[in-house]
Amino acid sequence: MNTADLGLPVDVPSTALFTDQYELTMLQAALRGGTADRRSVFEVFTRRLPDGRRYGVVAGTGRVLDAVENFRFDAAVLGFLRERGIVDEPTLEWLASYRFSGDIWGYPEGEVYFPGSPILRVEGSFAECVLLETVILSILNHDSAIAAAASRMSAAAAGRPLIEMGARRTHELAAVASARAAYVGGFTTTSDLAAGFRYGIPTVGTSAHAFTLLHDSERDAFRAQVDSLGRGTTLLVDTYDVAEAVRTAVDITGPELGAVRIDSGDLLLVAHRVRQQLDELGATKTKIVVTSDLDEYAIASLAAAPVDAYGVGTQLVTGSGHPTCSMVYKLVARAQSADPKAPLVPVAKKSTGGKTSIGGRKWAARRADADGVAEAEVIGVGPVPAELADRQLLVELVKGGEVVAREPLDAARERHIAARGALPMSAIQLSRGEAVIPTEYA
Repeated sequence: MNTADLGLPVDVPSTALFTDQYELTMLQAALRGGTADRRSVFEVFTRRLPDGRRYGVVAGTGRVLDAVENFRFDAAVLGFLRERGIVDEPTLEWLASYRFSGDIWGYPEGEVYFPGSPILRVEGSFAECVLLETVILSILNHDSAIAAAASRMSAAAAGRPLIEMGARRTHELAAVASARAAYVGGFTTTSDLAAGFRYGIPTVGTSAHAFTLLHDSERDAFRAQVDSLGRGTTLLVDTYDVAEAVRTAVDITGPELGAVRIDSGDLLLVAHRVRQQLDELGATKTKIVVTSDLDEYAIASLAAAPVDAYGVGTQLVTGSGHPTCSMVYKLVARAQSADPKAPLVPVAKKSTGGKTSIGGRKWAARRADADGVAEAEVIGVGPVPAELADRQLLVELVKGGEVVAREPLDAARERHIAARGALPMSAIQLSRGEAVIPTEYA
């Protein structure tokens, strides 16, 4: 795997510097103090869902696995650390041979989660686990936020296709990750070619207003596009007068026109008018695509409109108001000594202000009612109750430093559809509310 597969510039040799400096200074102090080799368990979780959200979506797991594999301190990285005096020579020597050799368990990508869910569990020595904190959180917090927004939009679209088109509204690398997460959350296509290249997501795109404005007339622009891309293309009809553009489009293509796109105005009203006009002109199979700063609420408001697909940009790639999931990476258990046989003891932060955590290496299961509908997220330490044994959520992702759970992106997408479908129906309501099922601690 090279760095291009991660959405990284080709001159970035590894993911090792996608971290905060204090990860390395903690490592140095632990090496000097003799605690670096203590077996440790870290868990990723969130204490609460974003305000008003009823469920979260796990996304970015595949990218985390890539990042762990590429977490290497090569000569250039070590030279940078040495030049800046960030860590001492013994620590640099230790980093030179760094390879994560532990185990990682987690919720499979596309699964839903709730407050307290142990979304990811990283096990190994303190030294090798602590270094992964920042890169894991940066991926999961971003991608899960985008996937959650995408899921809400997908639910609001009620089966109508969604096009991800937010590349121009975010960082160029975040755009690729956003397209991937949106696909997991239910979007069908992306306009971002890098996402299509790296992750196999279907790509779409035809023309913008600039193409129409380039030509001496709208007719000339439509003719040029149809001649190049065929009658099944999508023509943008709101550069000037929508009704006139629709007449011109059908005049050029006949009833075989693939679709028209509306990018401004009162979308509900305009869509109805355009559908009526297309039908009167005989273009009864021509689809209507709408764009223009859509979010899940706008999509839901168009449920009764004759719209066939939605294109979403800004609101999607910014998490529709919640650009992070506030996930944390906390040490929950550690050995009493560096002896590999030393028992693990639970540890947890105890503080005021709502930032406490629960110690111990956890399991998680989702209890369902007699109809198979989820009714609680159950989290515990120790033996799993027999009645929940086949409802466990964590799967092995990395064993002894080797990735064991790679899967196609479509598998995560299908898993999310199934997981969301197993929640109570109120999960997809857009009204503000608490988590749709409670978290219980066994």
